[in-house]
Amino acid sequence: MSSEISTTRDRILNAAWTLLESNPGVAARMSDIAKAAGVSRQALYLHFPNRTELFIAVTRHQDAVFGVQDMLEASRAAATGEARLQAFITAWGNYIPRIFGVAKTLLVMRETDADAAQAWDERMADMREGCAAAVAALARDGALVMEEREATDLLWTLLSIPTWEHLTRLCGWPQELYMSEITRLARLGLCGQA
Repeated sequence: MSSEISTTRDRILNAAWTLLESNPGVAARMSDIAKAAGVSRQALYLHFPNRTELFIAVTRHQDAVFGVQDMLEASRAAATGEARLQAFITAWGNYIPRIFGVAKTLLVMRETDADAAQAWDERMADMREGCAAAVAALARDGALVMEEREATDLLWTLLSIPTWEHLTRLCGWPQELYMSEITRLARLGLCGQA
């Protein structure tokens, strides 16, 4: 891929990211994104044939910019289920504030926009997979006190973006309190101990 193509792609992704983040709940039109990126609509469609692909690419671009794979490495390398749970909660819980603007927009838009819904659903499926891996590690160690499916559901809900938003934005919890309480509740619910 030439650097010009890469640069154009990055400009489009950054423009879409900015628009999604700055207008929560407002559908970002392809024409608006093209204009913000300084490219023609034709050029935009050459890189991203539809909004679904663009929205998914924006979330993956955020992951690359923020180094999400590096953040998750401690969870994947953990020797015990409890260490994996702790590392996953730390990585994801501290990642939410960084991606909140785009995530909130996709969450709001998903009710009326199929492209946003598909992008959101893919993102949440990835996150649920991480929850399931942490739960499976707890089960492997004999530390899980509930069924794996329900434990995955519980962890996925505790770490959901709406839960983070309610506690930090609506209730005013500082990030440190959110992290400590979510960790305590997850350990209590999944392992029977805080």
